[in-house]
Amino acid sequence: MASEFASLAGKHALVTGGARGIGYGIAVALADAGARVSIVSRSAASGDGSDDARFARAQADVSDEENVRAAFARCRKANGPIDVLVNNSGISDSAPLMRTSKSLFDRIIATNLTGTFLCTREAVQDMVLARYGRILNVASIAGLYGAPYIAAYCASKHGVIGLTRAVAAEFAGTGITANAICPGYTETEMMHQAISKIVKHTGASEQSARETLAGMNPEGRIASVEEVAQAALELICGEKSGVSLVIPGGMEA
Repeated sequence: MASEFASLAGKHALVTGGARGIGYGIAVALADAGARVSIVSRSAASGDGSDDARFARAQADVSDEENVRAAFARCRKANGPIDVLVNNSGISDSAPLMRTSKSLFDRIIATNLTGTFLCTREAVQDMVLARYGRILNVASIAGLYGAPYIAAYCASKHGVIGLTRAVAAEFAGTGITANAICPGYTETEMMHQAISKIVKHTGASEQSARETLAGMNPEGRIASVEEVAQAALELICGEKSGVSLVIPGGMEA
């Protein structure tokens, strides 16, 4: 991996929501490729990456402008100007549309979409000065297609993809790229929570619930964190911009 992604050596990569799941997987892959990695998460020390000494850490609610500004300043103090930003912080919840409260809708939009905007705006100032930057937004296949019971989540991830394309267009030709990865159901804690909810509300077995979710993914299988991280690194190290990459399957949208 080190030779394949040599362009990352010495770069400062900041990953939001990097303490667990997909974010942690991407953070590990970036560190393995030689990047200096900072993790920003809502909790000070939790999840898979809580004891990984390779990472600088800062705590922030990404939907809060001042939190973001302070956390990014701490990360810059530890690792220098930001070269790579991975916007991974996100939350999910489900409910029929008529039982989706405004507070639930606002909370998901605030973290998934507003948080991506605030972090991108904060990091891009370093990238403009350097005339180099890589922005990678973790969206979802729910950002490309509709699905029942997750109207707020779908809306937030469609917004992330729109924001990605707008940033790519605005900074075209400046050395800054912006892309999105759109994972389907991936072997993470969030997916396990979805399985538990299906079992609770439908009486289906855990295996049946897993098969249902796998069937909603391209290729009919659950994605692994490692393949999502690999796809993220390929976009970060490449020159494409404005791409939304579906995983598993590798289809560009």
